[in-house]
Amino acid sequence: MDTASPDVADESARTPESHTSWKRFALFSVPAGVAVGAILVAMAQGALAASFTVSGQDFKISADELRGEGFVQYGWLDQTVREEAVPVAVAGIESAEIDGLCQSVLTEFPLIGTISLELTAGDQGTPVQAENLVIDMSQMDGNAEFENIEIGRDAGTLEKGPSGAQGFNDLFGMQSDVIVVQDLEQTARAASAGTFRLSGLSLGLSLGESECF
Repeated sequence: MDTASPDVADESARTPESHTSWKRFALFSVPAGVAVGAILVAMAQGALAASFTVSGQDFKISADELRGEGFVQYGWLDQTVREEAVPVAVAGIESAEIDGLCQSVLTEFPLIGTISLELTAGDQGTPVQAENLVIDMSQMDGNAEFENIEIGRDAGTLEKGPSGAQGFNDLFGMQSDVIVVQDLEQTARAASAGTFRLSGLSLGLSLGESECF
């Protein structure tokens, strides 16, 4: 009877590396039904405070590569100055390095037309560095790889990301020790960080549409 060689046996005993390739992959599960109603009531009564009021505009973020340690993700609702709820996926990273960062936003002005604001950084061999990075987004594309990922964890028990980066109990969440995303493209509503170091920063305004992707 044939027996497996030691090399084959060793290979089969290894734990496979967590790897996910995203293309138009929805990162979050928005609370539904009663959960949404309860959250909206809490926001209206001031019982649920957002980190800050978001604008009515979204913006785009792209990067050649993002490398992060301590990653969490969960569904949330941001609030505009008009007290409108905006569903988002919150991605929190305790410590991140970003190569080839681009951030852009378009604004319409009467008589002038579209104005583009575009920021780039991290293109000269020194990556952008961020601590306690939190991004509220509605869309993300890219090729992602995780280490020690937990999918479907209760959002209220997330513990690997920035301090306070948790969702509501009984709702969907995910976390991992490490996240690496190549060819990152995000549409976001808000971003915050405890520390944000931008090497090779370039910021410019232009007429017309000029976006990161």
